[in-house]
Amino acid sequence: MNHFTILTDDLASTLAFYEEHLGLKPGPRPPFAFPGAWLYASGSGEAILHVIDGAEPKALVKGVIDHMAFSGTDLAGTVGRLKAKGIAFDLRRLPGYHTWQLFFVDPNGAKVEIDFDPAEAAPA
Repeated sequence: MNHFTILTDDLASTLAFYEEHLGLKPGPRPPFAFPGAWLYASGSGEAILHVIDGAEPKALVKGVIDHMAFSGTDLAGTVGRLKAKGIAFDLRRLPGYHTWQLFFVDPNGAKVEIDFDPAEAAPA
């Protein structure tokens, strides 16, 4: 996959959300005629999440993509940050593989999944 694109009407809270919960940081972006940001994973030279700002609230509806999945580390810390922000989540184990799957929703209604190694300890 090259990247995912999401729409927002609040760029600042969207960028803060993805930095806090996925460690993604804004980086170089072409000089488009519309506002937004490209977000990069640590050490990645490729933008993996494009954010387009200025969407009308009625445009912020679920699209055909069900969710975005990322690989993560520090399951307990991630769950702790979500709880601290009052963000609802669903944590489950992938049948047969035991990979931890953590699901939650971003400020724009986009579903996010983070997969964690089965060896990580269950959060308190």
